[in-house]
Amino acid sequence: MTSVVADPTAPLLRLESALERMLAGVTPLPAEEIELEGAVGRVLAEPLAALVTMPPWDNSAMDGFAVRSVDVADATSERPVRLSVVGEVPAGQPARHPVAAGTAVRIFTGAMLPEGADTVVPVEDTDAPWGVADLPTHVAVRQAVTSGEHVRAAGSDVRAGQPVASAGEVVRPATLALLASSGYGRVRVHRRPRVTVISSGDELVPPGIALRAGQIHDSNGPMLAALAAAEGAAATRAASVADDLPSITRTLTEAIGQADLVLTSGGVSMGARDVVRLALESVGRLELWRVAVQPGKPLAFARATRGAGAQEVLLFGLPGNPVSSFVTFQLFVRPVLRRLAGHQDPLARERWRARLAQPIVKHDERRAFLRVTLAPDPDRPGAWLAALAGGQGSHVLSALAAADALAVMPEEVRELPAGAEVEVWPLHGEGD
Repeated sequence: MTSVVADPTAPLLRLESALERMLAGVTPLPAEEIELEGAVGRVLAEPLAALVTMPPWDNSAMDGFAVRSVDVADATSERPVRLSVVGEVPAGQPARHPVAAGTAVRIFTGAMLPEGADTVVPVEDTDAPWGVADLPTHVAVRQAVTSGEHVRAAGSDVRAGQPVASAGEVVRPATLALLASSGYGRVRVHRRPRVTVISSGDELVPPGIALRAGQIHDSNGPMLAALAAAEGAAATRAASVADDLPSITRTLTEAIGQADLVLTSGGVSMGARDVVRLALESVGRLELWRVAVQPGKPLAFARATRGAGAQEVLLFGLPGNPVSSFVTFQLFVRPVLRRLAGHQDPLARERWRARLAQPIVKHDERRAFLRVTLAPDPDRPGAWLAALAGGQGSHVLSALAAADALAVMPEEVRELPAGAEVEVWPLHGEGD
């Protein structure tokens, strides 16, 4: 008997309704403490305050000479002020030589400002030689400097106890540098989601294996594992599974025993050998099937539990067509992974506006996600022009690989003329 959730005559779920069901009750994974250097891309599990003040003391922003500003107030290139050099202070060493009237201390960038000095004269504004040189006995200052010039004041960056990072913040390289300078060597971050990827289909063989008649290479498995890893998950792939209920059920059960989230592709439509949905119902609770998006209508989502603690495992049955699998990952799996990883806004993503380079027509009332390339709009400086990346069939991987973005065409819109403005979702991050 067909369940209410799996009724093929029921209206298709809108994207927002499906996401609401998927995200309901999903919470960030537990925290773990890791070395700071491995934290880039991870999500902080607690707010952090600076453990030390930075800079911890007044220090020089230049290579030059620490002086009293009053001593050089009248210095010019025509009438330089001559000072006695009483010592030097390298970076990383305490300032041992105070600066008195008429004296100077050679100082290096980052070195502690000596007692008595209130400013630094850059070496290029003196007669001292540049680069490696012996300590001079005297220096002629050829440029006046004001008090505090070329000096980094203690605490001018952060002070001990000042907040430096928030819970839910992603550690970027710059964040890592701030935390390191603030005294942290280890931080608590949310555990990476563990994802198992399962490809189903009698026709699938691993990439690189010679094909026989009727066979194709498994592209979904590597793609989905790579997409999950790009979102910070620890992804593993199970072997491809044939289109029979016992095999898929057994593989799903094994995956539930070790994963936080399981991704299958294929076998969720209405064909005679589409048994993945039945397998999901046998190992868990089916919560939705079929969504109003194009491509990607035959999508299933279920929940299962494992262990004495009844830990929840999330199960996605993605479509078998590779473009559909990619798009539904972006629409549905990505937000759930972000929630598990601890992101504050699981739905956050870049959304731009672009004009269509050509007219677009769609044939039903699903929300469409078109694969497009982006180029500078010749008629609007700083804006984008979106052109179809190629054929829009859900099997056309070449267009997906060429695409820069997904262009969104709302449910109620059946056609758009060239020049119409649409929302686009960039697919490539910085450096791609």
